[in-house]
Amino acid sequence: MDFQAEYKKKLTTAAEAVKVVKSGDWVDYGWCTGTADALDKALAARTDELRDVKVRGGIVMKLPAIFEREDAAEHFTWNSWHMGGIERKLIARGCCFYSPLRYSELPRYYREHIEPNDVLMIVTAPMDNHGYFNFGPNASHLMAAVENSKHIIVEVNKNMPRCLGGFEEGVHISKVDAIVEGDNPAILEMGGGGAPTDVDKAVAKLIVEEIPNGACLQLGIGGMPNTVGAMIAESDLKDLGVHTEMYVDAFVDIARAGKITGAKKNIDRFRQTYAFGAGTKKMYDYMDENPELMSAPVDYTNDIRQISALDNFISINNAVDVDLFGQINAESAGTKHISGAGGQLDFVLGAYLSNGGKSFVCLSSTFTTKDGTVKSRIRPTLAEGSIVTDTRANTHYLVTEYGKVCVKGLSMWQRAEAIINIAHPDFRDELIKEAEKMNIWRRSNK
Repeated sequence: MDFQAEYKKKLTTAAEAVKVVKSGDWVDYGWCTGTADALDKALAARTDELRDVKVRGGIVMKLPAIFEREDAAEHFTWNSWHMGGIERKLIARGCCFYSPLRYSELPRYYREHIEPNDVLMIVTAPMDNHGYFNFGPNASHLMAAVENSKHIIVEVNKNMPRCLGGFEEGVHISKVDAIVEGDNPAILEMGGGGAPTDVDKAVAKLIVEEIPNGACLQLGIGGMPNTVGAMIAESDLKDLGVHTEMYVDAFVDIARAGKITGAKKNIDRFRQTYAFGAGTKKMYDYMDENPELMSAPVDYTNDIRQISALDNFISINNAVDVDLFGQINAESAGTKHISGAGGQLDFVLGAYLSNGGKSFVCLSSTFTTKDGTVKSRIRPTLAEGSIVTDTRANTHYLVTEYGKVCVKGLSMWQRAEAIINIAHPDFRDELIKEAEKMNIWRRSNK
């Protein structure tokens, strides 16, 4: 095949490419930094012609053009694999709904369970000399989406980093139906939040002291995992490895500090393995053509069999709140949706099965409401409607600024006492009273 000739044959405009979309279709916008851009704008221009177009995607980093109109819900519905702030606002407008998942299973959903995509439109790096369009830092589930799509459009962006891997990190031109050369906007950045708080630092210190040389790391999204990463970069730790669902800026800092070699990894030695990434331009530049990094599908990175094969696996994630039973909610505030399950449970399970592995779920002991009321993140029971991301049997370590506790093997009275001991002191007596009402407190305790 003459790849350049094939490229010219399939090259078209965004407006022409989206003409294939019909009312009632399932349209996939890709994922995170690979979300359709020029194609999205072209589809938005067709709004009045379309009804009931069901769009799939996740972790959008700017408002899709198809939802700029107030009447967008009459034309498009966003079905999200993972929610962010933009998607939360769309929920209130009736435009957006979450699709519950365990992230490691997402490729299989495409291959076995969900309705096929009528159209898949994704942003990729430019075609290479072998006819491949690299997915950038979005291998995740995109090959499964390709296999489950009737019509495939790639939107080329020369700023997309070319992320090396080994399998399922790109699509060949022979599988592509149309090619669009977009406006080549800069890849959208996701910052790590503001400067770490004293609470972030206290939690990070408690976790970092548990990490041995040669450990393999997974960091979740948020201020606390980022602070842990910064502290690791400044530590004396050495020969660390990376096997994570999301690649974040903290890994770049740790690697440049000379802490990451991957030499002790049992599998994928010397490679930093990840399913997708979002961060700053610094991170995208580091990822581009970097043979030390390994972009791979999420059913590999998040498979507990792969995670557990790595000795001393350290998993670090956030939570919204936890209860005295050890149930972890990382997704909602009652029925109000915040995020998604992502791969937290995958890593909680996999890390515990690892030889020497530990799973840490961290959170501040309190939060302040808009009216200035301080409330405890450690609750007697989760609020009605809250989602159980990790069941009480799966929880390993819980960490707040007041301490860390391993709840594995503890009976309910031991567990309640341990969790109350890492709650904010102002709420401990109240939590004890509630534990007594639920018959999970021994009078001999405190």
